[in-house]
Amino acid sequence: MTSLRKTAVSGLKWTLVERFSLQGISFIASIVLARLLQPAEFGLIGMITIFISLGQTLMDAGLTSSLIRTHNPDKLDYSTVFVANLVFSSVIYCLIFLSAPFIARFYNQPLLTSIIRTLCLVIMIRAVTSIQYTHLVKSMAFRKLMMTQLPANLAGVAAGISMAYQGYGVWSLVFMQLISGIFGGVFLWISSRWRPSLLFSSERFRHHVKYGMHLAGSGILNTVFDNIYNVVIGRFYNATQLGYYTRSLTLQQLPVTNVAAAVDKVAFPLFASIQNDNEKLRSAYRQLMQQIIFWIAPALIGMAVLARPLFGLLFTDKWLPAVPYFQILAVAGILYPIHAYNLDILKVKGRSDLFFKIEVIKKIIIGAGVLVSLSFGIYGLLFFQVLFSVIALFINSHYSGKFIGFPLLQQIKAIAGSLLLSILMGCICYFTERLLQDQSYSIRLICGSAAGAAFYLGISLLTRQEAAYNFYHQFFKQKQLS
Repeated sequence: MTSLRKTAVSGLKWTLVERFSLQGISFIASIVLARLLQPAEFGLIGMITIFISLGQTLMDAGLTSSLIRTHNPDKLDYSTVFVANLVFSSVIYCLIFLSAPFIARFYNQPLLTSIIRTLCLVIMIRAVTSIQYTHLVKSMAFRKLMMTQLPANLAGVAAGISMAYQGYGVWSLVFMQLISGIFGGVFLWISSRWRPSLLFSSERFRHHVKYGMHLAGSGILNTVFDNIYNVVIGRFYNATQLGYYTRSLTLQQLPVTNVAAAVDKVAFPLFASIQNDNEKLRSAYRQLMQQIIFWIAPALIGMAVLARPLFGLLFTDKWLPAVPYFQILAVAGILYPIHAYNLDILKVKGRSDLFFKIEVIKKIIIGAGVLVSLSFGIYGLLFFQVLFSVIALFINSHYSGKFIGFPLLQQIKAIAGSLLLSILMGCICYFTERLLQDQSYSIRLICGSAAGAAFYLGISLLTRQEAAYNFYHQFFKQKQLS
């Protein structure tokens, strides 16, 4: 267990470095591009995000997750999934290519035809590199992954900003993603020793599909319903409002993506390696969940309270109408890590059937909620996301709590201290910012953040919060905690 913990902590460190670096690059790029481009141009990309995400989900079909979960997969396993991904991606891209004019007509945006045909090439790129990526993840070679993703993102950002300065508008956003994908694929092939042999086994394919089909079904549902707000806002409102929404969602996901997604990349293979030991699995799950909430909750609450000076300073006043969008989305995002890790338990236990069942139930609730919320305007859609986040917490934790003996009430108790401190910290940020409301955006933001951070970290140390104590020892002392 000590060796496994060290491997997980080492992997988490490199993954966090990768995520913070990548998101730092993306964040700086988003600031520059938000100043150069109009909200409506971001809205155009938001309209087609669902098709890119859906294409990537269908292309993989849960097969790479099956590879990660499989003990000692051989060359035939990897090659079979590689061939399947190539075939799936080719068919999917052709379908999207042919459907592009109808998608553009749906949104009443003729430019979308050429945009979607160009940007969806990333689906083909992901198919060619999916096994290299999976091979590195399964071996927990997160340092290598970092070294492939950083230069690729830098290349894409450089291209995007350069095109924006030259007046290419929305195409700067398109080619930023496309070039990042191309360079990332090249670096993955260089870093991974695995090479395709074009071998294919129907038996292995059926084995991986049997596990992956439920995840693929869940992924399709997740993709459709995660992007349903983009579709509804883009169709029933306009590109500018969708631009405000996507910018708010991107900023909300900054701490979630940096921390939660980084940990999730380590968590799934870690949980899979101890899937048959419920005590170890429960302990690992509890500590990971505590760490995530300890950092994400104050970050989101602080950003929500200081949203006006934050948006004004970073993106200029033209983006201030997005502030209330962001504040509501920030509250909805706090519980995301708990949702994700509860579902990870089902995956490592091999219960992809329950995973799919849960996703179907949640999507029915989302569909009904969106229909009802439409009559209350765009803010009705936003507030429903907060309500659904709470509802989903009860649904996601039902089966996983039974499997490892860690029900929802115990989960809430484990993170209650961090949540309470985060709320108090938000009050400190609010009153500090209000006292300085006549000052510049930068002074209000810096002083409010500093006061909140000092309060949160100071009280955490004084009260010896378990998450703070564990973080110090695991990342600095490297001691095994009981």
